[in-house]
Amino acid sequence: MTLTQLNRARQIIKNKPALIWSTQNYDNLSAESITEAVLNYGDWEEFKILKRIFGLKQLQTIFNQLAGQKRINLRPPTVNYFRHYFQHYAP
Repeated sequence: MTLTQLNRARQIIKNKPALIWSTQNYDNLSAESITEAVLNYGDWEEFKILKRIFGLKQLQTIFNQLAGQKRINLRPPTVNYFRHYFQHYAP
């Protein structure tokens, strides 16, 4: 992942700060925290923007890392939906 990609993804949060309400330090957000926020609380347009920025495979990798942790912050319906989504579109 490039710094340009990460900065573009951070712009999603800057444009809609309610996605990550616990901080205003948007310039230090990781790809994982941005992805988690967009998948949990974003709308479909924000997901499509994130997918264009990171690419489907890279987004799938980030999702799998998040979903594979012992303690995850993704909501169960979100995990279920995106597991099916990535299995179908990024096998």
